[in-house]
Amino acid sequence: MSASRKVPAPQPLRTSNAAVGKIHPVVIYPFHQTKSYEDLHQLYELVSTLAETSSIYARPITVMDRKTYNANAKSKPFLKFRANVIEPSSDILDAWCVDTCQMWYSGLGMAYERGGPNDVYWLIPGDFNYGSTVGHEVLSHLHDLPEICVELQQDVCIGEIAADHNNPKQLIDTYGTFALLYHWFPSEGREIREYTERPRSEFFAMRHSFLGEMLNRRWFAYEQTVVTLLHAVFDKKHISRFMVGHISDLPEGRESISSAMQQVDRTERVLKAIWRERHQSQPDWNKRYRMLEAKSDEVRRTAMTILENLLT
Repeated sequence: MSASRKVPAPQPLRTSNAAVGKIHPVVIYPFHQTKSYEDLHQLYELVSTLAETSSIYARPITVMDRKTYNANAKSKPFLKFRANVIEPSSDILDAWCVDTCQMWYSGLGMAYERGGPNDVYWLIPGDFNYGSTVGHEVLSHLHDLPEICVELQQDVCIGEIAADHNNPKQLIDTYGTFALLYHWFPSEGREIREYTERPRSEFFAMRHSFLGEMLNRRWFAYEQTVVTLLHAVFDKKHISRFMVGHISDLPEGRESISSAMQQVDRTERVLKAIWRERHQSQPDWNKRYRMLEAKSDEVRRTAMTILENLLT
């Protein structure tokens, strides 16, 4: 493993609560394997440190999609990295998954079944530029994210990436995600905006009880963070925010218009499904739905036009 940088060891949790559980790190291995392993080496410096801090952290879990493994099964660097870096510091969960959010479901579910009532579950995405200078700075304090849930007794803590106004993901959330949230769930959308500008963040932590509730609800293969935040607002859970820092998962900071359109489409489909679930028992719900659906189409098409102008 790279020895150029060393991730500081987490310090004991600062809490007066005697019933302090453990933090369960769940690493989501990148679906597409990059040629350079530097970002992953730096990430697993942190994972290795967590694995050695058993008084605070449970054994980390790495979720790897089987398609990723099969695509790289003949690659010696990949097999070496898996055997010499990932396996010593975490338990690997090999799973067939539709998309990243299903990888979350598998990994968090496995951690939940190992955990207990006072535990906290911490999702760590693997496909960010951790090997950069800012990435290493992020890794040095990233463990503060789940510790907020422990110390402040929060139900969910969302990690927010610092980004300027023209960052592609910021644009997608501003003109797509929040525009659709305000349309389908206006009051809840406004409340979520008070907590975060990134309602689709891949950095988050949840307490045992709230994670259990979410795992036993319908889990979506796409945009699950938005779903989690909506249910947290519906159920009046305690939400907090953690500033992750300037870090990116975008190659050269770019996002294709095709990818942006796909993300907006997914968000609309998910929000429609949640609205139907919450209102289908009410009289004439279908008439209200059709009216909202017609307007939603306008919101989506407007978002697509804006993003096409800004991202091309």
